[in-house]
Amino acid sequence: MKKRYLVTAALPYANGPLHIGHLAGAYLPSDIYVRYLRLMGREVVFVCGSDEHGAAITVKARKEGTTPRAIVDKYHEMLKDTFEKIGISFDIYHRTSALIHHQTSQDFFRTLNANGEFVEETTEQYYDETVGQFLADRYIVGTCPVCANPDAYGDQCERCGSTLSPNDLIEPRSMLSGSAPVKRPTKHWFLRLDKHENWLREWINTGKVDGKTLHDPAAWKNHVLGQCNSWLDQGLQPRAMTRDLDWGVDVPPEIPGSEGKKLYVWLDAPIGYISATKQWAIDHNKNWEPYWKDEDTALIHFIGKDNIVFHCLIFPAILKAHGGFILPVNVPANQFLNLEGRKLSTSKNWAVWVHEYCAEFAGQEDVLRYNMVKKMPEQADSEFTWKGFQETNNNELVNNLANFVNRVMVLTHKYYDGLVPVVDTERAFKSGWEADKAGQYNEELALLHAKLNEMGAQVERFNFREALQLAMEISGAGNALLQFNEPWKTVKDDPETVKVVMNLAVQYVAVLSVALRPFLPFSAARLRSMLNLPALEEAGDLLDMLNELVEGNPVVQPRHTLGAPAHLFSRIPDEVIQAQIDKLKATEQAQASDEGATVNFTPVKDTIQFDDFAKIDIRTGTILSAEKVAKSKKLLKLSVDLGFETRTILSGIAEHFSPEEVVGKEVVVLANLAPRVMMGTESQGMILLAEDAEGKLGFVSPESGWQAGMSVG
Repeated sequence: MKKRYLVTAALPYANGPLHIGHLAGAYLPSDIYVRYLRLMGREVVFVCGSDEHGAAITVKARKEGTTPRAIVDKYHEMLKDTFEKIGISFDIYHRTSALIHHQTSQDFFRTLNANGEFVEETTEQYYDETVGQFLADRYIVGTCPVCANPDAYGDQCERCGSTLSPNDLIEPRSMLSGSAPVKRPTKHWFLRLDKHENWLREWINTGKVDGKTLHDPAAWKNHVLGQCNSWLDQGLQPRAMTRDLDWGVDVPPEIPGSEGKKLYVWLDAPIGYISATKQWAIDHNKNWEPYWKDEDTALIHFIGKDNIVFHCLIFPAILKAHGGFILPVNVPANQFLNLEGRKLSTSKNWAVWVHEYCAEFAGQEDVLRYNMVKKMPEQADSEFTWKGFQETNNNELVNNLANFVNRVMVLTHKYYDGLVPVVDTERAFKSGWEADKAGQYNEELALLHAKLNEMGAQVERFNFREALQLAMEISGAGNALLQFNEPWKTVKDDPETVKVVMNLAVQYVAVLSVALRPFLPFSAARLRSMLNLPALEEAGDLLDMLNELVEGNPVVQPRHTLGAPAHLFSRIPDEVIQAQIDKLKATEQAQASDEGATVNFTPVKDTIQFDDFAKIDIRTGTILSAEKVAKSKKLLKLSVDLGFETRTILSGIAEHFSPEEVVGKEVVVLANLAPRVMMGTESQGMILLAEDAEGKLGFVSPESGWQAGMSVG
């Protein structure tokens, strides 16, 4: 066990509000983990903050006709307020526009530069002649070479997830003017990632660096290791750490050629974790350095899967290249949460916005938190539905948890005037854990101790869904305890046994008031109030309770006076859920209406001459075989008959079609596209597909039975 923990949650872009996908991806899992550590008496600092630089901010400002500063000020406050309302307990929520962050980022750049980690290169980069500006990766869109998405960004395709560079895009266009950009020479500083490839590979796969074991790779998620190794297998290349922008952290002005250059957002953003820690230390009269430089600190990054490479390869390379900093012991990245059968989309407003939920479901924040844990995409993508939200609330939170708590409180007030009864600990009763087992008081406390230990072990393995299930099993066992013993029937004939049952039931509720704190902090606080127990300080409360239980001691003493009963959760009626479904449908209809009214198809590309078109060789073909590409969620490896030869083509359609579905498909192939190596395999062409407004893919096919290899023109 490490002496201290430094836990980070991905810095959200300050260009829009928080939706449930963000919550389930990084912020709720990190909050659960940190609250648990605090309850166990561990030393932990939990940092986050708004990512206020990069192209996404300036794109938003340009769309809204305002300044980047106005955008980040607006959304920083919105994000901070939303996190507080949904109960995310950061020790500091900072921002990368702060002076201390600019200074810290520039100091990093200076050190890396002095250490010879950069190479200065003049390269051809895209330039928008219409607006007179070099284009950052996110200012460029074009057709993805992997899946043919016509709106892929210059750094990533959001449909297939491929990491790209602007040079990979087919027919790129500027997001600023819509025109085709030209290439012009510009100088930038490139981080020599290739220098770090060998130790990164060893560190990722064995946990060792320079002979020291720094982490246990068996504790890392398979999809995290898989994505890292996919990048490593392709060979790491130098990556530009500067950009031609007018918003961001300046390259240190004393460095020759720095004028007009800003730090690349993926250099400055993760350094935001460090600057946030520095600010926290200043605010609390602490020393920040042990949290980032002491090997007895566990550094853990909570992120979504789209940020894996930056946190597991690029940022560790930056830290080691700088020198003196520790590396993360784990990066438990979650996958994606979908909504009502579709991918969450901020641009199409297909989302449940957390600030709107907090306004419309005031007092029910924990219902969303509970649902998010139940649907947490820990190992695979998952889906949120409003009907599922209602069923989970009504069946699990109301019928199980709230019903148990209410019965305990009401019966204790009815039979004992709200005083916890004095009991004979040797008296037998029917256990809540096993229906046919006659238990004794101390044995039941031991079972509670074991269940809490099991729950904690799952939290420490980042299995939060399983941990919550274990906590809820305590409530289920409490309900069974009451149901098996039926104190409402036996209180007159066997009052001493009923006292034992009711005392134990109060112990169950008290245990729940601590065990549920990481998952449902507002409800745990209400339970403490109902029990008339001190508010939790998250300073070893769970550890103290475990120590009492292992000794066979109750956590609520006999003759303790309980508070008044109250409803912990209430049923959510059909009409409330229908209103939310209707709200989403209205969004969908408005989107469809907008698309229809403005004919919002993919824009027609710039006019080309016939000679340009004549260079394209499109052929009919038939897919002979298909298989998934190892370590890739997106790619299928296709063997395609072109009549005169058989081609191997990699296509980013694995999330839309199974291999069995595509075998035998008659397709249209761009046959003279330059070969491209992906995942160690050379792809010899591109399958042409169409995409509808929902993002669904369909094959472009000739008439059935058409001979393979025929030209299309």
